[in-house]
Amino acid sequence: MKDRKVAGLWIDTQKAILVKNHDAQNTSDFKLCEPIKAEVQGWNSSEKNANNAEQTNRMKFFKEIDHMIENTEELYITGPGQVQEEFKRYLHETAQFKNLKITLDTAQHMSDEEVLETVKKHFENN
Repeated sequence: MKDRKVAGLWIDTQKAILVKNHDAQNTSDFKLCEPIKAEVQGWNSSEKNANNAEQTNRMKFFKEIDHMIENTEELYITGPGQVQEEFKRYLHETAQFKNLKITLDTAQHMSDEEVLETVKKHFENN
């Protein structure tokens, strides 16, 4: 796995924990990246405005993550709910990531260290 640029992500609607084995040029050991927090929309009197703001915030959240996975050749995504599927769809609709190999999984809340170990284990077994 040392020669391939891979990353793993635990994601829910509020936060993403990213683990990857590469920077722009080099592969190395897996490292935790700084957690990415989603902007949460406050109260809004209009349901339509609230929904639009939520969608805008979700796209900002996804763009922050996709910036951090540039040059990734394979991505493992896990987390609760359906946000992993949304993020996979978002990536495959983005030209830069349309051919990215993505594996989805589900998992309840994990600590940063648990995410690190889960990602390592996933790529050791593949």
